[in-house]
Amino acid sequence: MSISASRLPTPGTAAPQYLTFSVGREMFAVGTLCVREIVEYGLITPLPMAPPMVRGITNLRGAAIPVLDLGLCFGGAPTLENPRTCIVMLEVRGSGVAGLVGIIVDAVSEVLEIPAEQIEPAPALQGRLSPAFVVGIGKLSDHFVLLLDIEHLLNSDDWTALGHSDIDAGELKP
Repeated sequence: MSISASRLPTPGTAAPQYLTFSVGREMFAVGTLCVREIVEYGLITPLPMAPPMVRGITNLRGAAIPVLDLGLCFGGAPTLENPRTCIVMLEVRGSGVAGLVGIIVDAVSEVLEIPAEQIEPAPALQGRLSPAFVVGIGKLSDHFVLLLDIEHLLNSDDWTALGHSDIDAGELKP
């Protein structure tokens, strides 16, 4: 069993719900239980010495929340702002950190129930496992959606750096 397979829903249980969104031309999803809210794309203040995929911090009701650019996380170009660009605020619990983190997405699509029977573990790529942040692949009627585990997107050193920055990192606590 791969690392990803251990985080997949169990067949025969209630179908988990996922928030689907696009980054570039690809469709991704995260479990709705970790979604706190979706906010309009706004001012993001760069953070010196932050990992490259951390675009900076944004103000969410007075709290400084780190924001990840999924385009950069996936080895592509920075996400460009468009009329549907938004920031999905997610609760993270893992890598020794608990709190909020935002992810920039091109557009939020919908909330879907994806039964466990329609989810496969992420495939091996060139003899190696897919990245740890890909939980699995949801098979929909006419396309696939990559299911993400945001807690595994950054390594523990990156989360520690964010949690120990000189700013008040909102609710992010090491």
